[in-house]
Amino acid sequence: MTTPTTSKAGRNLPAAIGVGVGLGAMLIAVLALVPLAFYGVVGVALAIATWEVGKRLRDGGYDIALIPLLVGGQGVIWATWPWGIEGAFVAFVITVLVMMVWKLFAQGLTAAPQNYLRDLSLSVLVLAWLPMLATFATAMIQQDHGANRVFTLIIVVVCSDVGGYAAGVLLGKHPMAPAISPKKSWEGLGGSMVFATAGAVCCALWLLDTHWWVGLALGPLMVIVATTGDLVESQVKRDLGIKDMGTLLPGHGGIMDRLDSLLSSAFVTWAVLTLLM
Repeated sequence: MTTPTTSKAGRNLPAAIGVGVGLGAMLIAVLALVPLAFYGVVGVALAIATWEVGKRLRDGGYDIALIPLLVGGQGVIWATWPWGIEGAFVAFVITVLVMMVWKLFAQGLTAAPQNYLRDLSLSVLVLAWLPMLATFATAMIQQDHGANRVFTLIIVVVCSDVGGYAAGVLLGKHPMAPAISPKKSWEGLGGSMVFATAGAVCCALWLLDTHWWVGLALGPLMVIVATTGDLVESQVKRDLGIKDMGTLLPGHGGIMDRLDSLLSSAFVTWAVLTLLM
């Protein structure tokens, strides 16, 4: 029996490439043809990712407020449609208040809550980490060149991943954070910087119709936050003793394993382009 081709990271490389291309084609079609449908794509993806993270945390002994997270997370994302980022923050605060009460009475009216502070704090972290950061991607859709702003986010993150992988495989000798993610190297980070910055400059000129130096500012910042976002999820998985958050995407893991670098990058893309365009 033929063994599947795997990458240095232990992934099924053909499956990973096939899934990546399929997801990319779907996003291109949505953004090009029906940009507002991106809300639905993000809503579904974040519901699955929240479920994945919540299940893994519960398996690890953390009783987070999963139902308020799932419902409130959708409220946070969809609130940006009529009310923008301000609406998302209001929905965020409402969800936090609901989770405070939910965890207070999770064991019933007569039983004292167990690990209240720990589990509530973790619930708020997941809400901020997943749906709140995702709102900055949906918020861009309604700005000028909205679909192209989201295209820029995706293209630069992909450039960062491809550049980092290529440079890491070909040149990687010096681990960057071996205690957290042994496969990442400083050479890979350099490759990410080169590819992502080049991609960001091209997007600035040809997608966003703005100055080239906007891309020069955006690229390196996105590499930093994308890399640290990946490291954060790696450390969470290390704490939980797991390799992936889920198994939905062959060669990748779960939905959350594909969103780790995109979520933090969404905020940086929104902030830089809002300030400079």
